[in-house]
Amino acid sequence: MFSAEQGCWFIRKVICWRAAASIAWAVLLLPPSTAIFVILSKFSVLHPIQTISECFSMLTSATAIFSFILLCGVIIMVGFLNFEYYTVIPTIACSKIALFGQLLHPRQLVNSLVHCIMGMIVAWCSAVTIGFRYETLGHPCAQTDGYHQMCLNEYHLILLLGGAFVGFSHSLLGVIHNMNYVSFHTVQQYKYLRFKGCLPLVVKCSATQALYSVRNFIVVYYFLGYIPRTWICKTLNLHLGSSAHPLDSIAGLLDLSLLYHLWISATFLLFTWYITLLLFRIFLTEGYSFPVQSSFTEDADHCLPKVLTEKQPMILKFLALQDLALLSQHSPLRRCEVFSLSQPGGHPHNWNAISKECLSLLADLTQRLVAYHDTVATNGRAKSLSSGSERKTSSETSGTEDFMSPRPTALMKTPASVFTRSIAGGQQSPLTAPFTPDLDSPFMSPALRRLAAPVEQGSPWYGTVQSPHIMRRVPKLWSTSTDSQVNGSSPPSPASVPSDKQEPSKPSFLAQFLQNRREQLPEASSQALFADSQAHIWALEGLSYLVQASFSEDQFGVVQTTLPSILSCMLVLQEAVDRHFKLPHASSKPVRSTSSMGDSTYKTLRFALRATLKTAIYRITTTFGDHLNAVQLSAEHRKRLQQFLEYKE
Repeated sequence: MFSAEQGCWFIRKVICWRAAASIAWAVLLLPPSTAIFVILSKFSVLHPIQTISECFSMLTSATAIFSFILLCGVIIMVGFLNFEYYTVIPTIACSKIALFGQLLHPRQLVNSLVHCIMGMIVAWCSAVTIGFRYETLGHPCAQTDGYHQMCLNEYHLILLLGGAFVGFSHSLLGVIHNMNYVSFHTVQQYKYLRFKGCLPLVVKCSATQALYSVRNFIVVYYFLGYIPRTWICKTLNLHLGSSAHPLDSIAGLLDLSLLYHLWISATFLLFTWYITLLLFRIFLTEGYSFPVQSSFTEDADHCLPKVLTEKQPMILKFLALQDLALLSQHSPLRRCEVFSLSQPGGHPHNWNAISKECLSLLADLTQRLVAYHDTVATNGRAKSLSSGSERKTSSETSGTEDFMSPRPTALMKTPASVFTRSIAGGQQSPLTAPFTPDLDSPFMSPALRRLAAPVEQGSPWYGTVQSPHIMRRVPKLWSTSTDSQVNGSSPPSPASVPSDKQEPSKPSFLAQFLQNRREQLPEASSQALFADSQAHIWALEGLSYLVQASFSEDQFGVVQTTLPSILSCMLVLQEAVDRHFKLPHASSKPVRSTSSMGDSTYKTLRFALRATLKTAIYRITTTFGDHLNAVQLSAEHRKRLQQFLEYKE
């Protein structure tokens, strides 16, 4: 109840107003965008003055005003959908069947249908604006018994269907490229400068994506165009005109004027939608300054130490961590409030709350990395950890048990595409569920259940070398030649293979197809593991800068009491991150796409986290120097810290 009220005030007073401001600016930018579209759609090199006159008369007509009202309604709806579907933690599909499930989710199907309708509305406005042969759906074509028959204007129809297709494609690509993901820029800029810098990218993405969408639409219309054309004629009682080249033929679709108007209309549609999305991202990620402490009791829930502990909404937690990172670097007065003592009592409540939450976030990420590494090792795709390394990890984590123990409430977790339940037992209960077949899934065939089932202890094959034909199969995280090569064992000899000639029943084609689609994508699983690492980056920056500032600004020594825990937590996390980057595909940087409005910064968050973690430790060691020798640390941590003191890491 309290958390709901806490999130309610922030959504109502901050986020809703920011979303409304982004929509208002998108509507204000619609007239110049429409004017440019009208000029480009009607421009003629041979008659430039006549083109300008026609454009001016078109923009001041009643039809243009009505079309502009419809476009404003579409922009408002697009802004509402951006506000409804946005997320600060991307949803990453770790398998092909998971991505397919996202595309077929009922919520996504409704979103696709709405985008189809909006695309058709924008296409109708474009057709009315272009005029000429695109203006109306029907036109008089012949006279019979004293009245004119109405024939179908296929040029108008193909423009409407093209708009619906572009809207549908935009909705699907939004899921594939995570267009609803809102990232935070490292460098803070004014909204105008961010918009100005991103405007060329919006134009490029709109034109490029429109070109691909028109190409795909032409192919679809060539094969299936007769279906909507026939249905429209029967429904509206229209006749097919006697055209020399129907538009669902090669000669009809190679009309350069038609292709140009299809492309310019699709570009205008995507440009207005991308501008709305860009403005929403800019306004939503603008920094918000939370008070560190308040003199009034009713405002205590709005202060930074309290807001940091909130779990929902996630945008509130991210903005609070962003404010902490900026505060620790650029605000000496607010840092003094963090280091201050409460009156009466003299307790460092502000520092305790902030440091506890940051350490909990880092400890949670460490546990996830350890569980992921253990899962990969037990899945047969990485070498098992030696007993010495296990004891080393156990000894290192035992020294920081006070701040790495699981909290009673759920922390910020990796999206459900990687882990389906929270860590309850640390290293003793690794999360193997996401990397093993779901035997209760309705898509799982009986044959695949038998193959994925573990070997029972009472079975004659328990503890012995199994035949390669009936060997228990597990999903592969990375493609390898044979399981024996990974495990280091030699192939079974013919003498050890059972003499039974009976072959077990093979899985069906559908079961094999679904199993192939369920195999984990190693790059995607690594990205999903660090999907929320922007919060951990801010936590590292905030802690390290505050510890650095405490060397000269902490008058009461409140930071020194938690300095051993901070150093131990960072060193344990660094070891877990280093182990993760030794896994296959974890250290390969993905290619950043520049032809899509989807934000792909989440693909490189693990590299940013590794660099931030190392920088944070160096920031502390360079500030305190040899004074860190007096800090109580375990032998392993002290040895690791000495590497940083000697600049050997």
